[in-house]
This record gives sequence, structure tokens and C-alpha cells, in this order.
Amino acid sequence: MTVTIFRAWSFALATLLALSLFAAPQSVQAQVTAFKQSVAEAAARDADIAAFYQANGYKSLWTGRSGKERQRRIALFKALDQAGNHGLPTSRYDAAGLQMKMKAAKTPRARGEVEVELSRTFLQYARDLQTGVLVPSRVDRAIVRQVPYRDRTSYLVNFSKSSANGFFKALAPKTTEYNALMKEKLRMERLLAKGGWGARVPAKSLKPGQSGEAVVALRNRLIAMGFLKRTNSQTYDAAMQSAVQQFQLAHGLVTDGVVGAGTMSEINRDVQYRLQSIIVAMERERWVNQERGKRHILVNIPDFTAKIVDNGKVTFQTRSVVGANKEDRPTPEFSDVMEFMVINPSWYVPRSIVTKEYLPALKRNRNAVRHIEITDSKGRKVNRSNVNFAQYTEKTFPFAMRQPPSKGNALGLVKFMFPNVHNIYLHDTPAKNLFGREVRAYSHGCVRLADPFDFAYALLAKQESNPEAFFQAKLATGKEARVDLKSPVPVHIIYRTAVTTPKGHTQYRRDIYGRDAKIWNALSNAGVALRAVQG
Repeated sequence: MTVTIFRAWSFALATLLALSLFAAPQSVQAQVTAFKQSVAEAAARDADIAAFYQANGYKSLWTGRSGKERQRRIALFKALDQAGNHGLPTSRYDAAGLQMKMKAAKTPRARGEVEVELSRTFLQYARDLQTGVLVPSRVDRAIVRQVPYRDRTSYLVNFSKSSANGFFKALAPKTTEYNALMKEKLRMERLLAKGGWGARVPAKSLKPGQSGEAVVALRNRLIAMGFLKRTNSQTYDAAMQSAVQQFQLAHGLVTDGVVGAGTMSEINRDVQYRLQSIIVAMERERWVNQERGKRHILVNIPDFTAKIVDNGKVTFQTRSVVGANKEDRPTPEFSDVMEFMVINPSWYVPRSIVTKEYLPALKRNRNAVRHIEITDSKGRKVNRSNVNFAQYTEKTFPFAMRQPPSKGNALGLVKFMFPNVHNIYLHDTPAKNLFGREVRAYSHGCVRLADPFDFAYALLAKQESNPEAFFQAKLATGKEARVDLKSPVPVHIIYRTAVTTPKGHTQYRRDIYGRDAKIWNALSNAGVALRAVQG
């Protein structure tokens, strides 16, 4: 196809070159000048493209007769043809329209315009695939991830010096997770073409021992999803209960084998909904398309877990509690570096809690929140009996508040610090009962850990011969103690409702903050569409 498109150009240029041997060498020069002028004018609308062409003397990257340029054209259109596999907005690149412009380009001036249009499309595709279609913070201000954008001009420079096919292959994230998500996306698209998982289960809840139409629908849906082997049973028997438990495990639900309202809601999710989660997860992977650290900490907000990952393998995992879904409490998404832990920490109460929660209580009763110290600007303890709390507002309240180290401290007995502007960190908690709940979104934004001591031991194992003894000795003093990590550890707080397992299966979690819904809407507005693929 590409050969046909450029045959007219090749023939015209060959004729011009032949004529130049005889009477009109200046006409060839005129053709070249017209092309370069056209490129300069078309590129002027984009500073990065203009910089590239100015540096290379306005020579063609795509539209010339050389074998390299031909290979670049072929590689570009092959990549654009596969854009949908990555969940990218294919309409944004308009490959068909671009091909028509190429066919219609009969003059050097028209060819110069197409030359720049090819570069513009290339840059859009390259950035979309490498670092994402969307700007995260524009979708939700709590997604404060620093996307590793590459210099746009460098794309063109590096491409001009590289193998065209190799360059395109290197753009997408090279993580096992991204590849597994794309494989699952293609599988779900084939499933969508076949009608999905069949009819929904027409019941609010079901439990073992029941039978009837709804149980048959549940059976069929579990079979279609791959959780239950084929059976003709019309009763909610032991095999079906086991299948329900497997489903619950794969969706972050309490594995009681009973289809309550929450489990039923997840079972009745359609293929399209899950496919959206996968496409959003792929976009999120592109936002963090960079080295994450041979050892790093991964906190997945909707999964309610915190993990230590060493060389791509999870070496420690614990349950977590994250920010509540109200006001300014949701946990933000960002990456930073853990530098130290504090054993027997004091809790320096965030200003928002001081003024919005504690000050109103103190106005009603000066002896409220007695477990919290009130301190002045120099950190000295203030006698609350000498303070008229009623005279202060949220803006004028001049004091800070601190809870000294204790077992009842809001931070528990250890906190893990990666200093950041969001004042978010990982910590222990005296409220252990929350870890038994299915949905664990209760904090003011920080991440509470179910097994903070074991988490500390795992981190200290890299620098202490007996990390448990070292930690317990510090703890026994009852005094606040900072312990620096000799090798700081990257921390990535992510939000993923579709995650893959080492065995290649995909698990799903609920969109507790509604962020994935926002991302999908933004992707859809950008041109990303669900596909049903025959195969």
C-alpha cells in the first residue's frame, strides 16, 4: 500500500533528476527549495517540530525516496494500525486521512506539508503510547503523579537515528503488568464479540442450598467467567460455593461463599465494564513508564494493600486502610522515596484536623481531646485552662496540637516517612478492628498498616543483622527514635482496579473514589472506544 502511495512521488523525482542532467539543473534546486520552504512554514506552528527541521536543514524524514524513509513510513502506519490494541484513541491519528493527503501530494509544496503532518502524527502517537493519552492532574487533582515526559524534539532526533520498527517497539511500557493487561484486553474484546458472560443473575442475593432460575443463571455466569467447571447442577451446592469463594478472592471480597449484595453487584458487572478497567489500568501504567526501583514499596489504594517488591517479586504484603471517600480525605496518588522510620512517634496533628475537628470540640468544652497536647509556636505545652477557645476561628487559631508517644497514639508505635507536600505517610494504628473489613477507607489520607512491625523488620533486614531485636530495643525505650534507611526505598502509591497476578490471571477491585470512571470518561472523550474483536 505504501509503495503505491509514493509511486507518483518517486516517478516525479526520478524525472526531475533525469532532466537535471541536461538543460535545467536549477529546476531541481527550485523543487528542493519549495519543499524546504513548505516544511519551514508548516513546522512553524509547532516549536518542537520546527526546531528539529531547522537543525537538520529542512531535509525530509518521511517523504523522500530512500529506503530508510520508506521503512519509516511503513513502520509508522503499522504502529498506527495497532494503536487500538493499546487502548489508544485511533481517531486522533486519522491514519486513513493521512494516507489520502499523501496520495494527493503532487507538488513539492504539498509534500512538505505532508512531511510535517507525518511528524506531528508520529509525535502524538509516540507520547500517547509512552507516557499516556491524558494529563493525570487534569482528570482528578488527587492524581498528582509526575509523568516522565520525554522532550518532543528528542523523539524525532532519536527516531531519525534508529531502526524504525525497533523505535516503535520500545515506546510502550516494558513491564510484565502492561503486557499481561494488553493480553487480557485482547481476550476480553474477543469475549465481547461472543456476547460476554451471558445473562445477569436475577436476584439480590443467593446462598448455599438454594435452587431455581437465579441459581442456574449464577451457575452459568460462573462457568463463563472460568470459576466453575461445567455442570448441570441446579442447586447452590459445594462446588458452586467454592466457585463463589474463588470469585470473591479475585475481586477483593470477603470469601464467605455467599452471594450477598456486594458480591452480586460484582458478579453482574458486564464485560464492557471490566474492559474499561483494563484500558484505564494500561493508561495508568503509561503514566509511570520509568524504572521503579529494584526494591520499592507499592501501595494500591483500592486493593487496600501495601507491598514490598524486590526485583519484580512481592516479598512482603500487608493489608492497609486508606483515606475515606469524603471531603479532602481520599489518599492521593504519587511517588516519592522512603527515607526513615520513626519508632514511638509523636502525632503532630494536621492543621485541617486541628481547626475543623478539634477546635469546635474545644469551644464546647476546653477539656475535650485531653490526650492531645496544645503547643505554641515554639513547641511549648500550653495550659488549656488559660485559653479562650471561643475567640478563635479556623484562620486565627494560633496553636498546634501534638499527641505524645503511646500505644494509643493515632500513629500507633511506628511511622514510615517519605517526606512530601501532601503530608502522607505509612503508619501503625491502634484501630486494629478496621483491618477485618472488606472496604477499608477510613483514614484522613495516610495509609495505615495491619502488620507495621513486620513491615519494619522487612525494611531493616537490608541493614541490620537482627532487625527484630534492633526494632524492639528502640521500641522498649518508649522514646521517639528516628531510624534512617541506609538505602532509601521508592514508594509508589497507585490506584488500580484491574491487576494481574504472577500466573497471568486478572483480578478486579472496586472504584472506591470514582477515579477510574473519570479517567475512562476522559479517554472516551479523547477518542478511545471499546472494541468487539472476532477471533
